[in-house]
Amino acid sequence: MSVVVWLKKDLRAADHAPLAAAAALPGAAMALYVIEPEWLASPECDAQHVEFTLACLAELRLALAARGLPLLVRVGPVLQVLAELKRSHGFQYLLSHEETGPGWTYARDLAVADWCRAQGVQWQEFAHTGVIRRLRSRNGWAARWQQRMATPQVAMPAGWAGARVALDDLPTLAQLGCAPHGRQLQAAGEAAAHATLHSFLHQRGGDYRQSLSSPLTAEDGCSRLSPHLAFGTLSVRQVHQATEARIAQIKAEGEPDVRHWVAALRGFSGRLHWHCHFMQKLEDAPRIEFQNFARVCDGLRENDFDAARFDAWCAGQTGYPMVDACMRSLRATGWLNFRMRAMLVSFASYHLWLHWRATGLFLARQFLDFEPGIHWSQMQMQSGTTGINTLRIYSPTKQAQDHDPAGVFIRRWVPELAQVPLALLATPWRMGAAQQRAVGCVIGQDYPVPIVDDAVAVKAAKERLYGLRGTATARAEADSIQARHGSRKAGLPRTGMARKPPVRAPKPSPQLDLFGD
Repeated sequence: MSVVVWLKKDLRAADHAPLAAAAALPGAAMALYVIEPEWLASPECDAQHVEFTLACLAELRLALAARGLPLLVRVGPVLQVLAELKRSHGFQYLLSHEETGPGWTYARDLAVADWCRAQGVQWQEFAHTGVIRRLRSRNGWAARWQQRMATPQVAMPAGWAGARVALDDLPTLAQLGCAPHGRQLQAAGEAAAHATLHSFLHQRGGDYRQSLSSPLTAEDGCSRLSPHLAFGTLSVRQVHQATEARIAQIKAEGEPDVRHWVAALRGFSGRLHWHCHFMQKLEDAPRIEFQNFARVCDGLRENDFDAARFDAWCAGQTGYPMVDACMRSLRATGWLNFRMRAMLVSFASYHLWLHWRATGLFLARQFLDFEPGIHWSQMQMQSGTTGINTLRIYSPTKQAQDHDPAGVFIRRWVPELAQVPLALLATPWRMGAAQQRAVGCVIGQDYPVPIVDDAVAVKAAKERLYGLRGTATARAEADSIQARHGSRKAGLPRTGMARKPPVRAPKPSPQLDLFGD
């Protein structure tokens, strides 16, 4: 055997540069996926992620086998697995895609690079997102992203000279030590990814801009491609090019509601840029997984962490119906639209004054589409610790009124409030004692008293954050962060950002991505 294609978050056969390169090299080849104990033990991993991965592997194994390439799935540390394959089969080339992952994957890749050098193995990594390795400046990043996305997709080889290797059955969740997660997940695999993309571009996507903010309409109106991008059953380039082709088709054929559809898909296309923009932040500054983006924020929340508040937030028992409905929905399904995710983080960070690291780890386990670069960038952005982004403090009451005006979402996920009148559904604590008994929901007994006072908590958060941002140290650091990591389209001036108090219910931001979209 000559070539091993190491699969990571790229579980597809199409537009796959390492697979194509393997077919062009001399000798036999195999594909390899390693279920790593470090991944299973990591604080971001959940059984739903493992189940989705196994389903993707089952489909991909069949697709590759049909063209002669075996897909070996092993459980164990990557270095151990590679060493065993080197002894048993021998190989000279290791091919993989680049990965912008959690810190443990970065350390693992450094160790693999050392091992390859010591063993005389040529390891080649290929880009498959818009993230650019060893980027020195953000200037020109958007143009480079566009160029990469416009490059023709990598053709799937007609076949491979596959190595002879015995393939064991895929392990089960139980064999991997994963407890049942109880969620009904999106369909996994490359076929499901393409079906989801097609249905969005041709049927569901026309009302994308109007649908994405409400958890009711977003469930169908958003693309629902985020898990497929996170696990690589589709490449960003495939989605970008399919979207552009669909826009051109709509214009050429003069379909009904041409302007409406084009505007919707243009809005979606823009979020593909932001998807990679946020991943680039983690690539350039891996520390933001663990440390405040703006170091002037160190000590801001770390010493004030309230475990009881954290537990109530995690359980969907804060006493704020829209917050609790969103958390319970997320825990049951593994998905929530972006705006409601932002509200959950905003409430945890400003109302409850919880540090983003603990809340971020909990959410990482809940999101099927957990993508480290987007996740940690957004956790810090929505927590006010980037130093350059406007503080977005969401009012749970107004979010309920704006995005669940008939109370359908709250009643579905917080059944304790099923009989509460609509006028009081977002603020059930305002019911009198007699009315509470009449509707069968006694506050403090059947449903929690609000965990904090909305106005008091927000006022305190603003005072602390705006006071900090007004210092000379914070402004100087904001300049440095903007120069290194900021979007060149954001229009932020030097010495930071607008310091006016934010509106209570922010308008939809252009800085959204496929983080739930």
